[in-house]
Amino acid sequence: MALVNPHGKQKKLNPLLLTGAALEEEKKKAKTLTQVRITSREVGDLIMMGIGGFTPLTGFMGYDDWKGVCAEYKMADGTFWPIPVTVSTTKGQADSIKKNEEVALVSEETGEIMATMKVTDKYKIDKEYECKQVFRTTDMEHPGVAMVMKQADINLAGTVKVLSEGVFPKDFAGIYLRPAETRKIFEEKGWSTVAAFQTRNPMHRSHEYLVKIAIETCDGVFVHMLLGKLKPGDIPGDVRQRAINTLIEHYFVKDTITVGGYPLDMRYAGPREALLHALFRQNYGCSHLIVGRDHAGVGEYYGPFDAQKIFDEIPADALETKPLKIDWTFYCYKCDGMASMRTCPHGKEDRLILSGTKLRKMLSEGEDVPDHFSRPEVLKILREYYEGLTEKVEVKLHKFAEGA
Repeated sequence: MALVNPHGKQKKLNPLLLTGAALEEEKKKAKTLTQVRITSREVGDLIMMGIGGFTPLTGFMGYDDWKGVCAEYKMADGTFWPIPVTVSTTKGQADSIKKNEEVALVSEETGEIMATMKVTDKYKIDKEYECKQVFRTTDMEHPGVAMVMKQADINLAGTVKVLSEGVFPKDFAGIYLRPAETRKIFEEKGWSTVAAFQTRNPMHRSHEYLVKIAIETCDGVFVHMLLGKLKPGDIPGDVRQRAINTLIEHYFVKDTITVGGYPLDMRYAGPREALLHALFRQNYGCSHLIVGRDHAGVGEYYGPFDAQKIFDEIPADALETKPLKIDWTFYCYKCDGMASMRTCPHGKEDRLILSGTKLRKMLSEGEDVPDHFSRPEVLKILREYYEGLTEKVEVKLHKFAEGA
């Protein structure tokens, strides 16, 4: 059996990153163009287009695509897409850019020219509408809502030529992988069914259990960690990488797992982000996405299994990558092992509920971590990280992190 097809009508990867002479020529030209400064979220989206992770996108979305994605999960040409991929600028700058003019997209953080774009559309959006549709809230405490509400007033649309992958190839050498690379790895291993495990946290025992369930049913698992920006209090990529590699080394059968990273910022869009996670994992060659409790959630904006339910609400042929839905998992003292709501008959008092938020809170406050919460080799790495922090961030628990 072959790997799943890339997303879109063409069923082939569409990387927009230039190479060789074409890259050098475009870089030279880019220095002469009007510069539009872009946020780290926009940079991440751009790089995903560059490496083919956002196949079949050819650039940032126009108004019709934006509206269709918000309202019906589909672009103007009918392609399934769950979250708008847009870039914005000030009204003053937008007014100065002519239709079909080429501009240079420049990272506001590093000053690097990331891409050129031929501007085919300029439009204003109802930001509150986008937030209601994508995040199910307009509460500014939600980090994704804050991101959208703070973006500039006018969206620009057009095809892009990507010139750089930013800091990711250098800063995350050996972990940052492109879709063409993961597909080659899976094929070389002889895998056709691959479950992606999305993570922005180091893996605790519950995560380990989810992955081991997937290994029982698929050829292998792709532990795919987010390398872009997180909210304050989340654990950075290099620390996560060490913790995950240590766990795999000590507690998994050799060659059942591949580890990689991708360049997006978290949006914390819960159910909609779960769909996006499945979509780009299809481009990476994964047949399944592990969807557990509160996938891509934050606070109490979504129900604990809303990200599973949403896959039943989209057309059956929207994605080739399917969800591997797994119930609430925990350590049960009476079962004397990891279990789920479907396998454990015992009461709440016998269960140790595991969550990344709860683990971060205990570690940030110097509390003892209960036995069976995380592997000792992983805890050692995380404790060293927290002990080295000069500035502590308060980690708030929500009811799903405590088993409510």
